Amino acid sequence: MSKLAEFKALEAQLAEQLKQLDTLKNDEGLKREIEFERKLRTLMAEYGMSLRGIINLLDPQPVYRVEQKATKNRRERQVKLYKNPHTGEVVQTKGGNHKVLKAWKAEFGADVVEGWLQ
Repeated sequence: MSKLAEFKALEAQLAEQLKQLDTLKNDEGLKREIEFERKLRTLMAEYGMSLRGIINLLDPQPVYRVEQKATKNRRERQVKLYKNPHTGEVVQTKGGNHKVLKAWKAEFGADVVEGWLQ
């Protein structure tokens, strides 16, 4: 793209953005939000409160915090012990993503290997 075409494209984008900015400046809803934020920040400074403090004051235990605690208290997975009767090899794992266990399941079948659970 030539520099002139690039310049004209950027100039058109700027004109469009300036038009959107003027529309927003005259929007009553935006004016009310700006006024609310200004008053809120003044009040926060007057009482020495932070935004986090206000959130904790208005909603001390929001739903998302309760959900986070529930996932942390999840029951821990049990250690499973598999013993290969052919080789005598023993594998300890908490999940099915163990390299040796996967190889056994591929070779002997998942049902057979699950029968080796101690």
